[in-house]
Amino acid sequence: MIEKEKMLAGLWYDANNDQALISERIHAQDLCYEYNHTKPSDLKTKNNILEKLFNQKLDNVTILSNFICDYGFNMKLGKNIFINSDCYMMDCAKIVIHDNCFIGPKCGFYTAIHPLDADTRNQGLEKALPITLEGDNWIGGHVVILPGVTIGKGAVVGAGSVVTKDVEKDCVVAGNPAKVIKRRINSES
Repeated sequence: MIEKEKMLAGLWYDANNDQALISERIHAQDLCYEYNHTKPSDLKTKNNILEKLFNQKLDNVTILSNFICDYGFNMKLGKNIFINSDCYMMDCAKIVIHDNCFIGPKCGFYTAIHPLDADTRNQGLEKALPITLEGDNWIGGHVVILPGVTIGKGAVVGAGSVVTKDVEKDCVVAGNPAKVIKRRINSES
């Protein structure tokens, strides 16, 4: 397997020395740079850049600058998505954001895992696990979501939280690590 295939399969791969992956990251960085330096009023150009970055047609997706991701092709966005400024999506594994999600400023979605052993880590090895927002989610500002986490449909993550494990649907979590504060959100909450 080539390193990209290992990455996409969730296996240990060489992220730092593989020229093909380095080239793909530079391509994504160039598109993010172009996006972040396009006037906010030039919505058509901004949308075209995002569609090239994510390799998909977008349906009512708003992403405020600065936005950074590692690859772009490894993200899948539903409709009615709002991502506030200064968000970073480490999309070494899939990051899937389903319909009607709102993401606050300065959030980080981190899919990569590094070896605990320094000698192995210094070889540039890592693996990545996907992150999924199932839809109708609100992610507060400065939230960190770690590898392999799924945020259940309708769940809310409080500002400043670090989400280390799956979040059940229709609940509010907050803290470091994030813990359930309220279950079964309803319209009277």
